Amino acid sequence: MNTTSNNVISLNSVTKRYGNETVVSDVNFKIQPGECIVLVGHNGAGKTTLMKMMLGLTRPTSGNIEVLGDNPAVTSSINQHKRLGYLPESVAFYEAMTGAEVLAFYASLKGASKTACENLLDVVGLAHAAKRRVGTYSKGMRQRLGLAQAMLGNPQLLFLDEPTTGLDPLLRHQFYELIDALHKEGATSVISSHALNEVEARASRFIIMKSGIIIASGTLDELYKQAALPVRLNVSVTPGEAASVAERLGSEINITKVNDKSLKLSCFNGEKMPLIRRITELGDVVNDLQIMPPKLDEVYSHFMNNDQTDNNRINESQP
Repeated sequence: MNTTSNNVISLNSVTKRYGNETVVSDVNFKIQPGECIVLVGHNGAGKTTLMKMMLGLTRPTSGNIEVLGDNPAVTSSINQHKRLGYLPESVAFYEAMTGAEVLAFYASLKGASKTACENLLDVVGLAHAAKRRVGTYSKGMRQRLGLAQAMLGNPQLLFLDEPTTGLDPLLRHQFYELIDALHKEGATSVISSHALNEVEARASRFIIMKSGIIIASGTLDELYKQAALPVRLNVSVTPGEAASVAERLGSEINITKVNDKSLKLSCFNGEKMPLIRRITELGDVVNDLQIMPPKLDEVYSHFMNNDQTDNNRINESQP
């Protein structure tokens, strides 16, 4: 295909059916170089199927897909594969091989060096087990080996399906540090994850799926605005003054809780700055002010619980 598009990935009206079951329906989106796109949705929402179509592992029933300038369903060149990294949700390796041997095999396919294998085994915390057979590895260790093979050769485009399953908090942090480093070098990633707290601050954009359909998409700020969820504020005041402060703010302010030395308020985004000014005008009685926008899991729950699938279909056409 080799178009002149600047998009790393482009999906146009993509639908996938298995018999009478539609698992992905009329999906449209574009991904630009360097973005980190996170797919979120319930089990069976179509995230993994969508990822497999972008990898060329299965073909769409209808619609067009372009990845790195080519149709992945018909293009299967060695050079194309070298530019991709893929970690499936469930990794499986030949159990009689050692971790080092498994990584060396994948490195030979991607043209990566022995030094790169050693470095990645160290990064994912498997240097000590490099000479052990994979059959002796725990689930978490196999997942880390899968991460290492996906990152061989500094891929231009990474597909990561529930990548931190089985990893402890320290290794999860190290994994995302490595992804951040790849992004700084220009890599693009598509991540499917249920761990919303992990990806909240890292994603360029989120795509929320339900029953094979995109029901919302955008940056976190854009999703906040679409969801129209309230912002919460926690005001710390001089002990014994909370009730007086609540009275001074006025009955039109939504005060959700008052105790001896603090107030909890909520407002919509457009009301936030006027409310903050009113609070600061109270003077020295105010000791601290915390502003807490909705978390990603709240935004996700909002769209999942308020979706009217047929009426609220989102076709993301922006790059």
